[in-house]
Amino acid sequence: MKKVLSTIVAALVAVSFSAVVFASDAAKPAAPAAGAEVAAPAATPADAKKAAAEKKAAAKKAAAEKKAAAKKAAAEKKAAAKKAAAEKKAADVAAPAAK
Repeated sequence: MKKVLSTIVAALVAVSFSAVVFASDAAKPAAPAAGAEVAAPAATPADAKKAAAEKKAAAKKAAAEKKAAAKKAAAEKKAAAKKAAAEKKAADVAAPAAK
């Protein structure tokens, strides 16, 4: 019984160790392909500010476009409802005349 337990414990330790080794291998970044260009140098604080400003401007523009599209859709919906109401009213006026 003691030998069975020690074998199980040894197997568990081996599996745990292999999992740790495998995880550390997976965490290493891949080497760049042969002939690949080196990454650009780190951005300066001025570049970071400029990028943040551009991102903010793009987000603001996207929000404005979304708002304009929603406003246009609401106007189209309102116009369609108004047209449907006018057609219904015209049909109601014409219906008694047909009888």
